[in-house]
Amino acid sequence: MLRSRKNKLAETVKEFDTFNKLPESFVESSRVGGTFTLITLTLITWLVYSEIRYYFDNRFIFKFSPDTDYDGKIKLNIDITVAMPCQNVGADILDSTNQNVMMFGNLEEENTWFELSLEQRRHFDNVRHFNMYLREQFHAIQDLLWKSRQVQYYGDPPTRKYMPVTPPDACRLHGTLELNKVAGNFHITAGKSLSLPRGHIHISAFMWDNDYNFTHRINKLSFGDPSPGIIHPLEGDEKVTTENMALFQYFIEVVPTDVQTFMTHTQTYQYSVKDHLRLVDHHKGSHGVPGIFFKYDMSALKVSVSEEREPLDQFFVRLCATVCGIFVTTGLINSFIQFVLRLFNCQRGVSSATTGADIINNISVIEPEPLIER
Repeated sequence: MLRSRKNKLAETVKEFDTFNKLPESFVESSRVGGTFTLITLTLITWLVYSEIRYYFDNRFIFKFSPDTDYDGKIKLNIDITVAMPCQNVGADILDSTNQNVMMFGNLEEENTWFELSLEQRRHFDNVRHFNMYLREQFHAIQDLLWKSRQVQYYGDPPTRKYMPVTPPDACRLHGTLELNKVAGNFHITAGKSLSLPRGHIHISAFMWDNDYNFTHRINKLSFGDPSPGIIHPLEGDEKVTTENMALFQYFIEVVPTDVQTFMTHTQTYQYSVKDHLRLVDHHKGSHGVPGIFFKYDMSALKVSVSEEREPLDQFFVRLCATVCGIFVTTGLINSFIQFVLRLFNCQRGVSSATTGADIINNISVIEPEPLIER
């Protein structure tokens, strides 16, 4: 009973097949056709693999939009070494709301040596060269950086194995501050800061001009949370000066960046920077306070980075078009070559038949002589 139902179902399905089928006796196999079949299968396999790989190869779309988060906070990550003892250095921030560093957090001060060990110097030079390469070639490798999922492209510096016999001559300031999204000025200068109702001052009355040395090394300076694809231009920077009354100025433009991928959503910041060095000499009219000043401002535009992929229906349409196009094209080429070969074989057959007839016509027939009766 079940077998009869299956046979009826198979016959019913066959009746729906409206495509004409050629009998096997009408299909002619040839070496050329087999060769084109192998070539077609190879091309189709390679193109299907390429299409699937292209589909899973995500793309990042960059768009600009106004930044409407006016009341948000921004993190400032700092790790700077200054060639002065910590008792002679003070770090502070003053923004357009007249709030100072006491409102944003605290930076840790650590006495250290400005001269690096051999391993530390090698690591820092590698970081500097690598970050310089990323800055110069960013537009050429930005897709690779975003797809790498790497938050940090180099490891932490190695620890010092042997301590110098001389006392520490530098101060390392590191930590994270939470700032307002307004323009501000983060600076490191001589003397400790003292907050006032309308700002602050740095007390450096007991320091001589020869005590000033603002040679510095920037190990880290970034805004916001870490995110792949973002380059921090000042990391790995080192400024050495022989002048005591030197004023280093960095003008930073901070751009909010919203990164949306298939797995994560990160709100971070990237920045561009310009730097300037000026020597303070009151006798020559070059006034100011020697130190290291980072003047930052917030951009009114926000960069939205989104990870996108081709729709699934378009992927299947492209896949079917690729397979059918290769199949039809190779079929046409195969038919043309088969036609040329048949035409060539027919001409060879006619030529051979003509040559045989000529040979037969050229054979002389010797007739026997008639008998003479006597």
